[in-house]
Amino acid sequence: MHRIVVISDTQIPYEDKKALRNVIDYIHRAQPDEVVQIGDWMDFPQPSRWSKDTRAEFEGSVFKDAEVGKKWLAELRDDYAGPVKIIEGNHDSRPADYLRKWAPALAESQEFDLDRLLDFDTYKVELIRGFYDFTTSWTMTHGHLGFSLSQIAGRTAQNAANKIGKSVVMGHTHRLARSAESYGKEGVLYTRVGVEVGHLMDVKRAGYLKSGGANWEKGFAVVDIDGSNVTAVPIPVARNGSFIVDGKTYGGK
Repeated sequence: MHRIVVISDTQIPYEDKKALRNVIDYIHRAQPDEVVQIGDWMDFPQPSRWSKDTRAEFEGSVFKDAEVGKKWLAELRDDYAGPVKIIEGNHDSRPADYLRKWAPALAESQEFDLDRLLDFDTYKVELIRGFYDFTTSWTMTHGHLGFSLSQIAGRTAQNAANKIGKSVVMGHTHRLARSAESYGKEGVLYTRVGVEVGHLMDVKRAGYLKSGGANWEKGFAVVDIDGSNVTAVPIPVARNGSFIVDGKTYGGK
């Protein structure tokens, strides 16, 4: 059995500290075969199209935020030596994208690429851009690369699965659900699955959510692989940052 823990959109510096710490504690205890952060590990709110030509463009610090991101990587690595992968999300690439568009001469250095800003070499993190095919019939991706978005939890991942022809685990929507559709071909029944893994944000800290809420659900996912048999389970995270995996509660004290 091969287990992958899939961490959802943390959006640092807007992370839910308690929930993220509980998930890392679970990883330390369970020692899964892999950890995959499925995109938007960072938020990088300042250098983006949303802040361009506004006061916010000149506030905050990419480097200060990156230090927080590195602190959490160090905490993860404190008692986990297995493979760690981070799929680049649309927020992760904001600094590099901003430079490529508005200061291309500076972008050539690649110093604002995610792996450089967060020193992935030191923390032994593999950067993935696009898709991570973890079996022949399943893939992981952040979810921002041209898929039809839905307000119904699980449906965006299902749309992606139907489009690319394999089951999909994805983030981006900040929703938590498993969807499935079956179809027949030459007398054989096939099923494509779409899994959305929620988020690990503290929504009250994100200023762009004026009401402190959205059609989102906090969570992450556990993926178990036994040959061609794959089970991807979304794990809801409660308001107090606790959750249940394999019959055990983590956090909540």
